[in-house]
Amino acid sequence: MTERFVKHATFVVEKTYAASPAKVYQAWADPAAKAKWFSKADTFEFRVGGREYSSGGPPEGPVFTFDACYQEIVPEQRIVYSYTLDSDDVRISVSLTTVELIPVEGGTKLVFTEQGAFFDGHDTPEIREHGTNEMLDALGKTLE
Repeated sequence: MTERFVKHATFVVEKTYAASPAKVYQAWADPAAKAKWFSKADTFEFRVGGREYSSGGPPEGPVFTFDACYQEIVPEQRIVYSYTLDSDDVRISVSLTTVELIPVEGGTKLVFTEQGAFFDGHDTPEIREHGTNEMLDALGKTLE
């Protein structure tokens, strides 16, 4: 029998962009803008209670399914969503994510906080934090 366990973790990633909070917010709120740095959504309803859903992956790798629900949106200030992440047919995590946009001189400080439950060793907080850093770097490139 497979050992079942849950690893709970919280991590915070901070990035500063030379772009206004309005521009950074738009990169999250507009599906075409978001698809430039995140997986292209099959469903994108950017509103409280709305869903964002995408499924895909590398040709020879697993299919990853991201299924999110927006819990709170304060334009140009805060986005909170909960999401599940599956690899093929295996649920690997459930998370709550908070994205804060803070005006700073010359741009925006983004504070990304993820609180996750990672299942059975299929994913780890360290791998997720690394991927989040790469994702937010990709966001930064689209804002340049």
